Amino acid sequence: MIQQIGTAIQLIILVYLSIQIFYLLFFALAGTFAKKTHFPKASKLRKIRIFIPGYKEDAVIIATAREAIKQDYPADLFEVVIIADSFSEKTLSTLRSLPIKVIEVSFEKSTKGKALQKAIEATINDPVDILLILDADNHMAQGFLHAVNDAFEQGYEVVQGHRTAKNLQTPFALLDACTEEMNNNFFRRGHVAVGLPSALIGSGMAFDWKLFVDFIQDIGDTSGEDKELEFRIARQGKQIAFLDGQYVYDEKVAKSDVFVQQRSRWFAMQIEVLEKYFVEGWVQLFKGNIAFFNKAFQTLIFPRVMLVAVMLLWLAVSFIVSSRYLNYSIGLFILFAISLLLGIPTRWYNRQLLMAFLQIPGAIISMMKAMMKIGKARKQFIHTPHGDSEH
Repeated sequence: MIQQIGTAIQLIILVYLSIQIFYLLFFALAGTFAKKTHFPKASKLRKIRIFIPGYKEDAVIIATAREAIKQDYPADLFEVVIIADSFSEKTLSTLRSLPIKVIEVSFEKSTKGKALQKAIEATINDPVDILLILDADNHMAQGFLHAVNDAFEQGYEVVQGHRTAKNLQTPFALLDACTEEMNNNFFRRGHVAVGLPSALIGSGMAFDWKLFVDFIQDIGDTSGEDKELEFRIARQGKQIAFLDGQYVYDEKVAKSDVFVQQRSRWFAMQIEVLEKYFVEGWVQLFKGNIAFFNKAFQTLIFPRVMLVAVMLLWLAVSFIVSSRYLNYSIGLFILFAISLLLGIPTRWYNRQLLMAFLQIPGAIISMMKAMMKIGKARKQFIHTPHGDSEH
């Protein structure tokens, strides 16, 4: 009886891991062999407002603001708005000297969603066509605003840019950058290739102004406003375009302690949306809304680094306790590795990439530490500092 129970548990675990890995492999292959979408040049230039919320981002916000206003888009057709939460007076003074708008906000519990709501309230009487959201450390490649406008010309109301690494100077930062590109391949390029909406990623995302005003209402204290927006968009059956190769450069985590803070917030977000939307996901599936169900299903998938750890542990257990499923498990791990490697840009395959892979054990330990802080992350805002790239 005990042996039968043990076998049943093994099978359940193996099926659960298999579902995750084949899911990732499917989208990895779809993304790898997909043709990059190129939108025709728009005949009309739309008015764009750029929201850049930041919490204690004095180290990076001035450089970000200066870069944003350099975009090669008509100056009278785009506006940069800094949403400043807990900035120093010196930083605020410098920002006010630039041709941008500054909106100061303050909350007992700061969240990005609240900051965006306040900014909407401050600008609601001056509507635009498109709202673009950046993080405080993001720099847009030249032509990015034109690329957004081109996608809207084709009828899209929500667009996600290709966010990629701004800094690769440490092995840990390169590992974090690889994770982002893997996720671009799985959840953006791969999804669009099979007709599903691209995933949002929190920055480099653009919305129809009126649509965003509606969707941001009652966003609440959520730790992941981008995921909340995804579900609201999917519920209405709207598509999200992915601007593959149209870059927004994002600062990658270069230190393990910052990685812990960031991932604890992400874990909290994943649990939050799992609790809120998993049951509705099945309801929407029976209504034919595959996109919504797909988003709900993703809440059951381990983060990539954690899945590496779980698979290695499973292989060890299979080897020591029971070899019945060992060959299948080894094959599964190989397929998982292939799905990850497919997402890494070929130009990154060098000695530095090997050094980045050597950071995986440290990243696994950091993920475990992050899991211990989920409770804290769900109760209060955990800030991920930028501007410090030392390891």
